[in-house]
Amino acid sequence: MRRDPRMTLTAATTALMLLGSLDAVSGQSAAQGVNVHEAVVYGEHQGSALVADLAYPETDGLMPAIIYVHGGSWRAGSRNGNGALDVVQWAGHGFFAMTIDYRLVLATPAPAAYQDVQTAIRWMHAHAESFGVDPDRIYLIGNSAGGHLVSLAATLGDGPYPRTGGWEDARSDVRAVISVSGAYDVNKLSWGNLWTPISGDAEEARRVASPIRHVSGDTRPILIIHSNDDQAVPVEQALGMVEALDRAGAHHRFVRWEDTGHMGILPEVVREARAFIAEIEG
Repeated sequence: MRRDPRMTLTAATTALMLLGSLDAVSGQSAAQGVNVHEAVVYGEHQGSALVADLAYPETDGLMPAIIYVHGGSWRAGSRNGNGALDVVQWAGHGFFAMTIDYRLVLATPAPAAYQDVQTAIRWMHAHAESFGVDPDRIYLIGNSAGGHLVSLAATLGDGPYPRTGGWEDARSDVRAVISVSGAYDVNKLSWGNLWTPISGDAEEARRVASPIRHVSGDTRPILIIHSNDDQAVPVEQALGMVEALDRAGAHHRFVRWEDTGHMGILPEVVREARAFIAEIEG
């Protein structure tokens, strides 16, 4: 078994992690050959802990990793809520799987949520060797607001935002992303006004936070999954993003369904995501 490199950023962070659930944090083996850790602290900002659930198989070789970012209009949702990625399932497929919580906009305004996603990516890079993760095979998957955040990681990268939360010297690149029912143009989104920074021009901040504005030949490969009857994020958002990817010659695939609504990580999504990753790695 590999050494567990769960971190201790500060005494306060350690206390927060221990208060969560000692049994959960050190828990193992929800399935044979799979290690599971819950409420692991992956970062800290101004005394607040950022937590994740992890699962990974026992293996001698390097494994790919997948980080899940939940939906909820940036104002709600959680790493293990309804429609979230099943870390044990993905560990069974040979992945180091991580689902994260991030700071929500009603408590900490934008761009905190995106900065936390970047922190999780850097955490993964910083711990890749200890866990046996291949740092060149880190994937992101998210739905709804999480789809927006992972798509922003694929197009903008660090962007203009300061690194916060820890691991400031680590890499922040990913191999590819999967966006499910994601949003791509925040200014054209019915709930886009939730992305409002403390100060400055809110409309410009939303433009900067729109993945569609940053598509280029350097965009990481992206799988877009959307349904025609999505009432929360109209399919036109996905169509516009696909058009931008086509123009830039960026590697992408578009899966368009008729009647699956505003999706979480459905079994059909898992199937498409695994096929896309196999395509990327093939």
